[in-house]
Amino acid sequence: MNWIDNFVRPKIRSILGQKRDIGENLWVKDPESGEMVFYRDLEANQWVVPNSGYHMKIKPADRLKTFFDDGQYSLVSVPSVPVDPLKFRDQKRYVDRLKESRAKTGYDDAVLVATGKLYQRDITVAVQDFDFMGGSLGMAAGQGIITGLETAANRKTPFVLFVASGGARMQEGVLSLMQMPRTTVAVLRLREAGLPFFVVFTDPTTGGVTASYAMLGDVHLAEPGARIGFAGARVIEQTIREKLPKGFQRSEYLYEHGMVDMVVHRHNLRSTIGSLASILTKGEPVGELTSTAPTLARATMRDAALAAEGDDDELTAPSAAHAE
Repeated sequence: MNWIDNFVRPKIRSILGQKRDIGENLWVKDPESGEMVFYRDLEANQWVVPNSGYHMKIKPADRLKTFFDDGQYSLVSVPSVPVDPLKFRDQKRYVDRLKESRAKTGYDDAVLVATGKLYQRDITVAVQDFDFMGGSLGMAAGQGIITGLETAANRKTPFVLFVASGGARMQEGVLSLMQMPRTTVAVLRLREAGLPFFVVFTDPTTGGVTASYAMLGDVHLAEPGARIGFAGARVIEQTIREKLPKGFQRSEYLYEHGMVDMVVHRHNLRSTIGSLASILTKGEPVGELTSTAPTLARATMRDAALAAEGDDDELTAPSAAHAE
C-alpha cells in the first residue's frame, strides 16, 4: 500500500461521490419538439412549453391556484367510501396501489373539489388528477364528482370540471361502472337547478369518463392537443381494419367535427370560462371569449346570451345537443 492507495484514490472517490446541489427536474424535455425547457420557466408559464405551445400535465394544486382569483380557494371534503371492497389483487394488492398513489400525489383519490371566486363570482371546481392511478373512475372519484356537482347546486354556483382520465378503475369492477349513472344523475340535478356545467378536456380523457359526465356539459372546452375518446386509436384500427385520419381523437379534430365547442389555450381558460359563466348566469361578460376559432367563440357567446334571455329554468349552450 502506498500513498496513492491510502490518500489519492479515497480522495477521488469522495469527490466523485459528492452530488451537486441541483434538482433532478431542473430541465424538462418537450415531448413534441425535444426542446429542453428550464423547470422554473415552465412552471411560471402554467406548464405550457413557451416555443411549441405544448400543454404538459399540470398538478391539481397548480391548476386551482392559477384558476381562482388571487389563487385563493377552499377544498371541499369528499365523503369516504369503502376501500378495496372486492379485495382485488393483480401484480399488487389494490390497497398497496392506493397507498402508493396517495404517497405520490398527497391526495386521497383522483378527484379534488374546491370552491372560490372567479372574477369575483362564486364558483365550484373539480379537478381529476391523472397521476392518481391514471385519473381512473372508482367509487371515491365518482363520489368526488357528485360532491362537486351537489356543492355547486347547493351554493347556486356554476360548476367547472377539469377532466383527465384513463377510464373506469378495473380494481373495483362493477362498482366502478356504477359511478357512470350516479354522476349522470348528479349532472341532471345541477341542470334542474338552472346552473351551467363547464367541462374542460385535458390530455387524456378516455374510457368510461368520456362515456358519462365528461360529455354532459353545457359547454365543452378543450386544451390544445388533448386526446379525447372512448377506446384507444389502436383498438379502433384493429376493429374496423382501417387507418384512422391524422389527428384523430385530438381536441382540434373533435372541434372540427362538432364534439367540442371551443379549443382554448390554458392561459385563456380563466377569462373564457369567466365570460361564459357571466352570460349563462345573466351577468356581464368579464372579457373576450378566446378560442382557436374566433368565429366559434362569437357564435358560442351569441347562443349563450340567447339562452340566458330564454327560460329561466333551463339554461343550455350549443353542446347540449351533443350531450343528450
